[in-house]
Amino acid sequence: MDEFWVFGYGSLMWNPGFPYEERVLARLGGYRRSLCVRSYVHRGTEDRPGLVLGLDRGGSCKGVAFRVAPSSWQSTVDYLRERELVTSVYLERHVRTQLSDGRSVRALTYVIDRAHPQYAGAVTVEEAAQIIEGAVGRSGPNPVYVANTVAHLREIGIRDHWLESVASAITANGA
Repeated sequence: MDEFWVFGYGSLMWNPGFPYEERVLARLGGYRRSLCVRSYVHRGTEDRPGLVLGLDRGGSCKGVAFRVAPSSWQSTVDYLRERELVTSVYLERHVRTQLSDGRSVRALTYVIDRAHPQYAGAVTVEEAAQIIEGAVGRSGPNPVYVANTVAHLREIGIRDHWLESVASAITANGA
């Protein structure tokens, strides 16, 4: 392997937690960003789960690809596995990713395991807002996670209208 890339579509975009040499906007085909994961650790608990993003099949997803230096490959994988696989709700995948500058690279990412009990499936904007509003986990309040993700997506020129609708519904409900 000549290069090691990581594709981020949620909090990894604005809080990667690992060193990188290059950060590039990217698109991943075949998957879409979705609030489809019941969070029992980072943004909720088993008694009061929150919702976090996963890559679910279908469509495409704009996000960020990070190129990691060879000296950091193993520590980055170790870190990501500890962060993303805490309840094994994600599947680790190497996927073909199109960078905004035209390059095509293979990148490590995490997609939802639809057979996992934490898979929430498709939820409406209203259902998502109700679930998220009162949820708090080890990494903080669930509404903050959604607001930060929307803000950072906008900051880098990515619009996710569904996620923006959820964030607006949360705000309208007073969270």
